[in-house]
Amino acid sequence: MNIDYTNEQLAFRDEIREFLSTSVPAKVKEKAFTQERLTKEETLGWQRALYERGWGAPAWPVEYGGTGWDAIQRHIFEEECALAQAPDQLSFGIKMVAPVIQKYGNQAQKDHYLPGIISGQDWWCQGYSEPGAGSDLASVKTSAERQGDSYIVNGQKTWTTYAQHADLIFCLVRTDRDVRKQEGISFLLIDMKSPGITVRPIIMLDGGHEVNEVWFDNVQVPVQNLIGEENKGWTYAKYLLGHERTGIARIGRSKAALERLKAIAARQPGNNGQPLLNDPRFRDRIAMVELELQALEITNLKLVAGDDKPQAPGPEASILKIKGSEIQQTLSELIATALGPYAAADVKDPQQYGPQGISDAFPANTCNLAGYYFNARKTTIYGGSSEVQKSIICKAILGL
Repeated sequence: MNIDYTNEQLAFRDEIREFLSTSVPAKVKEKAFTQERLTKEETLGWQRALYERGWGAPAWPVEYGGTGWDAIQRHIFEEECALAQAPDQLSFGIKMVAPVIQKYGNQAQKDHYLPGIISGQDWWCQGYSEPGAGSDLASVKTSAERQGDSYIVNGQKTWTTYAQHADLIFCLVRTDRDVRKQEGISFLLIDMKSPGITVRPIIMLDGGHEVNEVWFDNVQVPVQNLIGEENKGWTYAKYLLGHERTGIARIGRSKAALERLKAIAARQPGNNGQPLLNDPRFRDRIAMVELELQALEITNLKLVAGDDKPQAPGPEASILKIKGSEIQQTLSELIATALGPYAAADVKDPQQYGPQGISDAFPANTCNLAGYYFNARKTTIYGGSSEVQKSIICKAILGL
């Protein structure tokens, strides 16, 4: 497969780079370097900037405000955003629930929810995992009982990323307990301001507040917030997970991490006093992960090239999810290894490294990457654990 860009694609990349060079706030870049989490306003501000430029939803159909870009253009855009240390887009809205609404929602739901997603007005979170129903997602117990024109929702969701910021949550709920467990699930859209919703933080090992428990106590949800048909939510959930797993590959972010690793290894001394990049064993480990990343990129391009076809991503998305998450973990391990004790350093001001700020500090020895290392441990779990992905591959591709 020839992945050399055409002249038109190179011109497109230059256009993206020019926009990013002037549009990513300096404070956001500094936070990317020091691995600090962005505020809600910083993240929403970036989405609004993309929306104003007409790039708010690169993969959406044009009829809903999408760009009309092909797969290669979308790949270039995501890679350049990562290399420019631009924030991630709000994936729970843009890349997860929006495709479900577009495919399975009615016109009123499309008109109501899609504009707020693309403009950055609404922040969404995902109500999938529960205690005892993570990798085995079909075992969800949160119930939704139909009472007239409403559902009454009771139960608990956990590991809910950024629920503390969210305006809305898309939830898998149990609407029928007397059928096969996959057949009794429905897909509901719920306003996080609804009475009876409680968000409780789960503080992570690095002290960060990223995930939460969300409790539902007799929460009243209008029936009109049901996506598609009652008890057909498992179909919609699988469609969403296909899109999520493709995104979890995070090719651009891994490329940025690889460049950071090389820069650190070029300056960080090893046991012999020479830069780690001169150590053949460490250099071989870098070369191996770089080759794996190149292979993943080619596989990803082959898969996303079929995005315009009227079908959900297939089991190939599970391959991307497994390998992409493993590469992210490997990169975090190599960066932490290269930095040694400096990986835990709490650097709040990149300007201390020189007048060029972040560009001068990029290859510096000290940076706060312990949190990045710990956070990467989850990549082989969320979006469906690696074991679940391998089962999907065995069944759907190998017929086992």
